[in-house]
Amino acid sequence: MLQLKRIIETALYVKDLTAAKDFYYKTLHLEVMVESDVLVAFNVGDLNTLLLFKRGASLETKYLSGGEIPPHDAHGRIHVCFAIDADDMPAWQQKLDDSGVAIEGRTQWPKGGSSVYFRDPDHNLVELLTPGCWPIY
Repeated sequence: MLQLKRIIETALYVKDLTAAKDFYYKTLHLEVMVESDVLVAFNVGDLNTLLLFKRGASLETKYLSGGEIPPHDAHGRIHVCFAIDADDMPAWQQKLDDSGVAIEGRTQWPKGGSSVYFRDPDHNLVELLTPGCWPIY
C-alpha cells in the first residue's frame, strides 16, 4: 500500500519577508537554508522545512531548469506548530517574553502535552507543542 512518510515543507506567505525572516531566525532560532528576494527556507529540526514566501510573489508559474512550480499563495491567519521538549517549555516562554512576543494562549491537552500560542509579524498563529497531544508525538 502506498503511504505518505511525513510533511517535508510547510509554507507561510508574508507581507514583509525581512521581518518574518528575522522573527523565525532570531526568536525561534531556525537555520536559514535558502534565501532569495521572494523566499526564505528554514531547517526545522533537520526533518522539516519552513518556507516563507513573500505574499503575491508566487502567483505565476515559475519555470526552472528542472521543470515548473505551479502558482500558489495564501492570505489570512495560518497556523503552524513546532515540536519542543517538555523540559524546554519554560525556557521557550522566557525567550518569547524576552523577545517581546505576547503569548496569546496556553493549553494542557487531556492526553498529555502542552501548548503555547503566539503570533508572528504577519499574525500567523504559531504553536509550540510538547509530547503527548497526538499519538505520533
